[in-house]
Amino acid sequence: MHYRFIRDSFVGRLVYHLSQHKYFAHPEEYKDYVIPEKYLVNELKGHEIEKSENDEETEVPVRNSSSDSSLNSEATKVEDTKQIVVGWEGEDDPENPINWPTYQKAFFIFQVSFLTTIVYMGSAIYTPGVTQIMEEFNISQTTATLPLTMFVIGYGLGPMVFSPMSENAIFGRTSIYIVTLFIFFILQIPTALATDIVSLSILRFLGGVFASPCLATGAASACDVLSLPYGPVGLASWGLGAVCGPSLGPFIGSILVVKGNWRWTFWLLCISSGSVLFVFSFFLPEVYGKTLLYRKAKRLRALTGNENITSEGEIENSKLTVSELAIETLWRPIEISFVEPVVLLINLYIALVYTIMYLWFEAFPIVFFDTHHFTLIEMGLTYMSIVTGIVITAAIYIPVVFRIFTKPLLRGEQVAPEVFIPIAIVGGSCLIIGIFIFGWTSAADIHWMGPIIGAAIFAGGAFLIFQTLFNYLGMSFWRYLASVFAGNDLFRSVIAGVFPLFGKSLFLNLKTERFPVAWGSTILGVITVLMLLIPILFYINGPKLRARSKYAS
Repeated sequence: MHYRFIRDSFVGRLVYHLSQHKYFAHPEEYKDYVIPEKYLVNELKGHEIEKSENDEETEVPVRNSSSDSSLNSEATKVEDTKQIVVGWEGEDDPENPINWPTYQKAFFIFQVSFLTTIVYMGSAIYTPGVTQIMEEFNISQTTATLPLTMFVIGYGLGPMVFSPMSENAIFGRTSIYIVTLFIFFILQIPTALATDIVSLSILRFLGGVFASPCLATGAASACDVLSLPYGPVGLASWGLGAVCGPSLGPFIGSILVVKGNWRWTFWLLCISSGSVLFVFSFFLPEVYGKTLLYRKAKRLRALTGNENITSEGEIENSKLTVSELAIETLWRPIEISFVEPVVLLINLYIALVYTIMYLWFEAFPIVFFDTHHFTLIEMGLTYMSIVTGIVITAAIYIPVVFRIFTKPLLRGEQVAPEVFIPIAIVGGSCLIIGIFIFGWTSAADIHWMGPIIGAAIFAGGAFLIFQTLFNYLGMSFWRYLASVFAGNDLFRSVIAGVFPLFGKSLFLNLKTERFPVAWGSTILGVITVLMLLIPILFYINGPKLRARSKYAS
């Protein structure tokens, strides 16, 4: 892997500081580095900041990335005219993640997507062992489901702190990923050894909190290395891990429970997270633009002795006290989520989709275990229908979005965020169709392939909803991308995490002799029909709604 991946990784940064910059040095610290003239000037004339011909600070197009503000022309308009704001050294600066080769971008996005898959997989991986937990701890099924709820709520609350922190130039993305992943890895040991449901639930909540950064910040990280035309393709690649993860959990968990016991599900999480932690510590580089320029400004100050050199991230932090910085960091995701109508409606819609997916963790056993009498492993395998539906849909979606979004932008044409909404409407229609097929083909005298097809269609629709609405948010609120996704993660996680506690009752209380989950699915289907009005509203009035926003770009 490229030198910069190791240099800007957690271990690389640690070695860099411990060796007093001897190892893993940056271009500014090479002997043959020519310092741009503007960084050597202590007093500037006039009311403008001097800029080298190659400096990109003032002429960078707006992109779909929260790090773009560090390169935006407005970033250089500072009150103190003696300040020299550091930017990239030209449009083709290799230190700018946007300019990385394609294979490096792909490897980086794969890492973040893989971590996201593990976290989402960890949410429901233990559910096939609920019966064993009930017997061992002598508790009810609802109580045994509580660790699932606590984990999901935990990874909904965590990004409200970690995602805004990642938008601060001091922290960046990578350090937060590594530190929280290390804590998650350690927590899996006492979780696997838990002797009562209270300890298990608390540990699962803490595990969810510290597993959470990649769930909201992962999308922003993908955008950090991609220019706007290729953003949707990168988000789709990352999103495969996000949407497939919850379904992989029960499948893998069923094998572990049958071959071992429920504790092995957490030992697997311990092993997998530990392995990922080791690799990421060496090969997951920092990609957040503000953080990279913040570090560059520090190196240039040390090199030149010019204290006027600064970065946009430093300027932003200098305008706030510690308490103001904390309030803005913690409050921003909440404010955007509740004050912005576009964000609020999208959060509600995606929360509904996630809720249904987690409710299905209760419906699948009723259909395939109780009704069709599958074995535990066979039932776990049925969750792969969701993965199959997502993969097939992604294979169709990516070429389509490349044609309607990427190519026009590359030709220099203007593309509005509403270009994604027709696909979202198609996805919403698939949700409705999939739910009704699943519910009304789940009978003992109907072949089990019926609900499998329904689940696959629903999953494909869910993937389209996630991708299109995430892209809509990304294009509309790119300056605060991590905070927007953090608020979205909170909505969908808290709501979806609570529903499995009474999900089985929803289906069983409405079941008929022939159709055990039909009427429960019908209720969800009717709600989904009503929620389809949200993307229709965006298609009709999206520009007007965004024009009223103080956060929209």
